Amino acid sequence: MRFRNAIADDLSQIYALERLPEFRTFVGSWSMDHHLKTFADPGAAYIVAEDAQKQIAAFAILQGLQSEHRAIELKRLVVGVPDQGLGRKLLSAVADRAFGEYSAHRLFLDVFETNDRARHVYETFGFRKEGVMRDAIYRDGIYHSLVLMSLLDNEYGANS
Repeated sequence: MRFRNAIADDLSQIYALERLPEFRTFVGSWSMDHHLKTFADPGAAYIVAEDAQKQIAAFAILQGLQSEHRAIELKRLVVGVPDQGLGRKLLSAVADRAFGEYSAHRLFLDVFETNDRARHVYETFGFRKEGVMRDAIYRDGIYHSLVLMSLLDNEYGANS
């Protein structure tokens, strides 16, 4: 598996991966236009995990790269086949990039309160729960709460 910055030609695979039915509840999906705008934003970065056949197996989106507060958001992390360890490896590559290349002080994310698998990965990686955004997302006719989590640069350095 190779981790690299996405190129424009990767967006169709990213778009397709994000639209798999199993990701609808916890990830959601953006329009291609939204992805194109985000991809063109100098404050955002797409990082992909590419397999030996040059297929996108997972991707992550970082936003806020130009934040004066050095706070970068992990906006999205999608893994095509879960429970293979790829999510944790991609998370490590993302954190390395955020704290290394982009000099982040804080890497933060929100995750569905009911997404136990993802919350466990983030917690064991060192992310700390900051709070709950109650009924923050309305999807498929019901409200969902999000857990806000973060990892600081000095915490990441202590864990790596």
